[in-house]
Amino acid sequence: MKILFTTSILEHPAAGGPQLRIENSIKALARLGEVRVVSRLREKLIGGPQATAFYTKLAKSFCFSPSASLSESFVIRNIQKLFYRYLGQDADARFLIRMFDTHKMDVLWFGYGNISWPLIRRIKHLRPDIKVVCDTDSVWSRFLLRELDLERDPARRARIERDGRAKEIEERDWTDLCEVTLAVSEVDAAYYRSIARDPARVRVFSNVIDLATYRDRPEPVAGLKHPSIYLAGTYGHATSPMDRAARWMLDEVLPLVRIQIPDVHFYIVGKNSELTLADAAGPHVTVTGRLPSVLPYLCHVEVVLVPLKFESGTRFKILESGACRKAVVSTTLGAEGIPVTVDQDILLADGPEEFAVAIVQLLRDPDARKRLGDRLHALIKQGYSVEALAEQGRGILSYLKAGQ
Repeated sequence: MKILFTTSILEHPAAGGPQLRIENSIKALARLGEVRVVSRLREKLIGGPQATAFYTKLAKSFCFSPSASLSESFVIRNIQKLFYRYLGQDADARFLIRMFDTHKMDVLWFGYGNISWPLIRRIKHLRPDIKVVCDTDSVWSRFLLRELDLERDPARRARIERDGRAKEIEERDWTDLCEVTLAVSEVDAAYYRSIARDPARVRVFSNVIDLATYRDRPEPVAGLKHPSIYLAGTYGHATSPMDRAARWMLDEVLPLVRIQIPDVHFYIVGKNSELTLADAAGPHVTVTGRLPSVLPYLCHVEVVLVPLKFESGTRFKILESGACRKAVVSTTLGAEGIPVTVDQDILLADGPEEFAVAIVQLLRDPDARKRLGDRLHALIKQGYSVEALAEQGRGILSYLKAGQ
């Protein structure tokens, strides 16, 4: 089948989970048929000419939508964003429809469709015959509403409740309007099926990694300290999942670990960490900010942490750790959607004392670290590779073709 793939999240080299999902989705779909990619971000934001060359080689064609031409001027860009938002994103919609017709495509696939709902709705209004796939990275309403368990401020709780319920309405709407809604796991799929008029329209299209890109083990960053624990993600504000996770580690877990292992070093890695967690940096804590690659850290630390208290979807932190054969300590929610087995390929703990005990156990036992890392690698290799994703994609396309 011929797939027109469009996304407003794209970058090469991929700097985080969202970008990895899109890149590996395109890799998998390109194995199944003709894929044409339309970026709704301008070249500078996806990695420059290097990124354009990468996707041009990977897909049948690669181009930019009208909205990708937004001005670099902050004021003008925001005026343009208002134009696209309130006039039905008409320019992008008509551009995609023209491409669909010109190249006689079979399916219009929205990477991160859960943030493209206005554009999807506009296209289906103009051309209800076009088969649309809404590919989601999570259940966004669940992501929002789960924060209620942590938030005490009444005004913020009211905003969370309002935004979460509004997103639930959108989710119901797109599961009915789109030919297929994709979920990253059976956990998320069960939610979408529960709200869909036709549960058969909900399919799983997992988060995966390309194991080939982890084959070469880079040298460690200069001065890497041992023993070390590692937390990677995207940060940005005090109430984000990653910021809350980092603060929980710093305030409640790390002091308990240091009682047993005083010289443990904590690496906090990822975009905006240097802005929101700079105060935590010190002799035993390194805050890196965004990195060109996390692998010089990830491949050489002792233990990887996934201490999330609210989120939705599946964690690339665990997938990448498996690719690098690293031992992981996670909360139960942090490992949601991935069929891990406790004490076999991961350690799970939800309270600060239990989380600290798990970390200390692994820091003191290199054989246990190796055993967990090897078994997690086997799990990821078996079910979370690009090859496995291509098989899921084949089933989705067969379903769409059968519905012609």
